[in-house]
Amino acid sequence: MITRREFAGGAAFAAAQSPADRVRVGVIGCGIRGVGAHINTLLKMKEADNVEVTAVCDVYDKRAQQASKLTGGRPYQNYREMLANKDVDVVVIATPDHLHAQMAIDAASAGKHIYCEKPMTHSVEEAKRVVAKIKETGVKMQVGVQGMSDDSYEAANKFVKDGTLGKVVIAQIDYSRNYDGDYWLKPVDPDLKPGVNFNWDLFLGPAKKRPFDAERYFNWIRYFDYSGGVPAGLFVHRVTRLIKALDLKIPEYGSAHGGKFEFTKSTAEVPDTINIMLDYPGGPTVMLISSLANDTPVAHTLRGHRATLEFTPTGFTITPQRLYAKEMKPIVHKKTGGEDTQLHWENLLRAIRLNEPLKCDVMLGYHGVVACQFGILSQQQRKYMKWDAAAERIVPA
Repeated sequence: MITRREFAGGAAFAAAQSPADRVRVGVIGCGIRGVGAHINTLLKMKEADNVEVTAVCDVYDKRAQQASKLTGGRPYQNYREMLANKDVDVVVIATPDHLHAQMAIDAASAGKHIYCEKPMTHSVEEAKRVVAKIKETGVKMQVGVQGMSDDSYEAANKFVKDGTLGKVVIAQIDYSRNYDGDYWLKPVDPDLKPGVNFNWDLFLGPAKKRPFDAERYFNWIRYFDYSGGVPAGLFVHRVTRLIKALDLKIPEYGSAHGGKFEFTKSTAEVPDTINIMLDYPGGPTVMLISSLANDTPVAHTLRGHRATLEFTPTGFTITPQRLYAKEMKPIVHKKTGGEDTQLHWENLLRAIRLNEPLKCDVMLGYHGVVACQFGILSQQQRKYMKWDAAAERIVPA
């Protein structure tokens, strides 16, 4: 198993840059997240944080050209050509999930620092290869679980470690939405023309070869070839918080339950409802709850023998169990930071310039991928899964 100590100790960290040096960014993937979150954020940070978008890339030329006009960055269709650009120091990977791993490996090999959207990779095997490459090259890689820039989870971990909560036996968290008609469905742009302004083969990458299908490009998150559905798209944001708060690594066992319960006529392959239970060695059980057909929230809690910690919009509260109410008083933590892409970028820039620790490094990204893959594989196979420690993979129990 890859450990954080092995990763940190073995990495030949890239030389830190001076804060006076401008950091030049290339963005791969100029869709909703690439432009709406990253490019727009970087444009706001340009002067104060001395950062500039110098290159943009998308397999759909229309998106690349629009991003180029917005930023002044040089447009590309093939990300490998962009990686050869010496005017790029950091690469954003804001593409469908199945492309993350190879892009991250290629970027690290090219000496580029990386901001990779979540999930870090599409599979556990890919995640292991990315960790090995980052360890080998020493580049900085921030995984885009921007909620880690909220200090609540680091702060909660202190109360877990000092025994305030007692033994934590259950942790639960949710991420639910409610859609009307169909879920995660976007319109197909009629301007897209394969072989003219769009490269279907570059989009497919390592995925199964198929004839051109615009629906799969614009709605990739609905298909298992490119996405893990709710676990990869939503749960990764939540389970990473629990992993950080509880200092978890790899589950021993896991199972998932759900299906297409509401949107039964949808062409989406991924289920609209999925719930995952993960047993970590010696506890706790982590419960991940979600539906895309009901958005009633569930309390986000760490349930310990002595006290319960509940995360709130302003931080968290710790409430003693009745058995220990006379021994301890309730605790309230007011958070700093937040679930914010700009804060996550600022952390990456300080990591590059000052060697500051990353809020969501590749090891945290790896453990998040493993947790989500337990649920994805269990639901797909309708089997109870376990971790094969020798092979470092998830197998049927």
